[in-house]
Amino acid sequence: MRLADKVAVITGSGSGIGKATAFRFAEEGAHVIVNDVNPEHGQQTVNEIKEKGGKASFFEADVTIPESVQALVDYVIKGHKKIDILFNNAGISNVGRVDEVDPDVWDKVMDVNVKGVYLGCKYIAPYMMKQQSGCIINMSSCVAEMGLAKRALYAATKGAVLSLTKSMQVDYAPYNIRVNALLPGTIYTPFVENYLKNSYDDPEEAINGIKKRQLSGDLGKPEDVANAALFLASDEAKFMMGSPLYIDGGVVFGKNA
Repeated sequence: MRLADKVAVITGSGSGIGKATAFRFAEEGAHVIVNDVNPEHGQQTVNEIKEKGGKASFFEADVTIPESVQALVDYVIKGHKKIDILFNNAGISNVGRVDEVDPDVWDKVMDVNVKGVYLGCKYIAPYMMKQQSGCIINMSSCVAEMGLAKRALYAATKGAVLSLTKSMQVDYAPYNIRVNALLPGTIYTPFVENYLKNSYDDPEEAINGIKKRQLSGDLGKPEDVANAALFLASDEAKFMMGSPLYIDGGVVFGKNA
């Protein structure tokens, strides 16, 4: 029970990596606050956690709207008096060169992936500072450290999150708050599955092409990232501060012959 009695807020936890992490945190004793813009998906996550004997509750909030994030934080503090863990997981993607990206799409992806992280930290960090403890995990990506065709906007957001993580750590270290980032490779989530089906004539061929990028020869699973998030959230990672943690199947630092 590595997270016994901890209160953890996980944004975008109605599906994919966020949902897998909510399950994992609950298994380790945390009371998980599931957040998503889709109430049906979010409540389903809570129901499944409770069916397994875990503790969870749902709050619908849009991470891009300050008043919405503030309401989420108020809800957690009112019910639990503290927030021990914040996992800024909510995110969306985009495909295209810079010249192919419409300005409104640029703004939307930036809002969710960067502003969403900023707002969660802005409204939760003061409580962690007051309690002199806390763990913040920001979702970056391996594309923050490599070039990948037609991922300019997505890479820009994830690079921003990685830089934000490092600077935040310097600011919050005196308050005993750890801030780290996860850098996954391609993880086979419902989002990725849907993207492949809608973007390629032959989704299976596309999957095989992605697999070849990774030394593992396979796509990651949401549980792979959830286990990494659990490590960062636990005391086992107490000496990790401002660090990027790669769960990428070897795509960044390896190259197939």
